[in-house]
Amino acid sequence: MLQSMTGFGSAAIENDKLAVSAEVKTLNSKFTDIFCRMPRTYSDKEVELRNLLSTELSRGKMELSLNVVSKDEGVAGTSVNRGLVKAYFKDLMATAKELDFDAAPTDILRMATMMPNAYVTNVVNDEAGEEEWKLILETVKQAITKCQEFRSQEGAVTAEKFKEYIANIGKHLEAVVEQDPHRIPVIRERIEKAISELVQSDNFNQDRFEQELVYYVEKYDISEEKVRLGNHLTYFVAELEKGTNGKRLNFISQEIGREINTIGSKANDAIIQKLVVQMKDELEKIKEQTLNIV
Repeated sequence: MLQSMTGFGSAAIENDKLAVSAEVKTLNSKFTDIFCRMPRTYSDKEVELRNLLSTELSRGKMELSLNVVSKDEGVAGTSVNRGLVKAYFKDLMATAKELDFDAAPTDILRMATMMPNAYVTNVVNDEAGEEEWKLILETVKQAITKCQEFRSQEGAVTAEKFKEYIANIGKHLEAVVEQDPHRIPVIRERIEKAISELVQSDNFNQDRFEQELVYYVEKYDISEEKVRLGNHLTYFVAELEKGTNGKRLNFISQEIGREINTIGSKANDAIIQKLVVQMKDELEKIKEQTLNIV
């Protein structure tokens, strides 16, 4: 099943000591780009979380928001370094006074809490810390699972759109096949005229004649392009059924575009040119959507 790069999942788990909530949001991105918003207490676990996100979600811009609330004072957490914050506050107030301007105490306090080492991390024993981490990790995994489900749902909708676009290109190709015989008389007339002029020339050359004949046949014949385009459309749908990735679908769409362009350049027919434009319009929709597939 296809997976979209757009997804969202959230989860919350709590016990008698902690209340943990996690949100995972993913967006379209050519490369893997991960951002973790989490308490400083668990900053040493960020690499583990990044690896988990990269493994489970594969590709895209990923954002993890992790919130941990302690229910017990004995649980590891972050607290204000009151002595240092007070020192910052007094120094900032004194500085404001020296500069002769009024400063609101609340603004000064806010600045003081943003200074280096304004917070300290409380430490608990390894066993308690391991239990905390198991709970946090389980919450993050549940959020990732829900994000994957969201991605799969979006991917299923996109797959149906792909089938619709491919079917439309197929209908236009059928119209090209029907129109192709009607342009043959015009092409035959042009070739006969060119050959007649060449044969009647005083400088007639048999090798040159054969080269010109091959040139005109290749220039106007779109038989191979029609077959290859039909094969590419079938291949695209087959890959959809397999649940392939966006890169492969994008590659196939490029091959489809190459055949459509060649038909347009060779056909030399107003009706077929119009059909080519319509096929290109459907193909652009496909290319745009493949960029959002994992």
